[in-house]
Amino acid sequence: MHWEKKLLKNLNYRIPLVVLCLIVIGFIAVSSAASSGLSGGFMSYLRTQIAASVLGIILLILIIFLDYRIFREYDIFIYGGIIFLLSYLLIVGTTVGGGTRWLTLGPVSFQPSEVAKIFMILFLAAYLERHSDQLNNIKGLLKSLAFVLPPFFLIVLQNDLGTALVLMFIFVAMFYLAGGRARDILIVFGGTGLILVLLITFHLALGTPLPFLRTYQLNRLIAFVNPGIDPQGIGYNIIQAQIAVGSGMLTGRGFMAGPQSQLGFLPEKHTDFIFAVLSEEFGFIGVVVVLGLYFLLIWQFINVMCQAKDRFGFLIVTGVAAMFFFHVLENVGMTLGVMPITGIPLPFISYGGSSMVTSLVAIGLVLNVNMRRKKIVF
Repeated sequence: MHWEKKLLKNLNYRIPLVVLCLIVIGFIAVSSAASSGLSGGFMSYLRTQIAASVLGIILLILIIFLDYRIFREYDIFIYGGIIFLLSYLLIVGTTVGGGTRWLTLGPVSFQPSEVAKIFMILFLAAYLERHSDQLNNIKGLLKSLAFVLPPFFLIVLQNDLGTALVLMFIFVAMFYLAGGRARDILIVFGGTGLILVLLITFHLALGTPLPFLRTYQLNRLIAFVNPGIDPQGIGYNIIQAQIAVGSGMLTGRGFMAGPQSQLGFLPEKHTDFIFAVLSEEFGFIGVVVVLGLYFLLIWQFINVMCQAKDRFGFLIVTGVAAMFFFHVLENVGMTLGVMPITGIPLPFISYGGSSMVTSLVAIGLVLNVNMRRKKIVF
């Protein structure tokens, strides 16, 4: 007990307070989004969100009292667990909306790709720490990338390109801050991006094969470039989300009073486009509050990174910070029409048990590193 009190004295209480505020905002947003047009009524969605939050908080509490350095000793088993879980999903997983993303265990369904993000952060932190002297060249980048590509493609095969991109962004951030060179990253990823652009261009102009993108994913890219090309089809989601954001103006339409969301014009309003619901009902002021909370959360992550007592802890928090940053950037960006639609949830606010639990587990890892930033003196 004396040891636990010593640890708790090091706890950065701003992080759980900000997270709690975001969770409460999420309850409000989900209640409004699910109040019309969704089967079961808003209480069924709210109960699920609350249950996921409680489970996530329990796991968070358990994690903070388990020394994070123990994960370094089991990195190869963690990586093997990722590959097994994602491969097993493709065999027995439940297909919903054209994607095989859900694994059902009794009464519980979850997305292994969400678990994979946490496992990959832990594995990469251990791997990059051990090989920190080999990262300052392209060979080191490619060797590290070789561990990321199998789970990346397994997630792509689940028809979940958004989560695969999150995984890749996490890797880039962790590799760079572990000692990798920006020039090598730009050469490899810039070159890959250029090849993809050329392949898509040739496909649209000449009809050449494009095996790595489904038709709907290609349509999302086309709609991102020009949503007006098909306003009732592939451009519908972006246009309706932008209308919802604009209609909120300064103070918003009020709770459960947004016409776009309440009258059924806004698609996926409780998940992908929850930010549009917030914008419409609480206006610019509400948006500033939400984005301000995310900024404060990531700023606290940076503080924890700077105070971490070892490189392993530093890299764990780097991965978590990169994950949250990309989620917020992509979700808000696709709502505003400045990023392509990928179906990435807004942390703590979008409806979804797997996302909520994963986000709270990630917070637990950050607090774990934060609490152990100093040696415990008895």
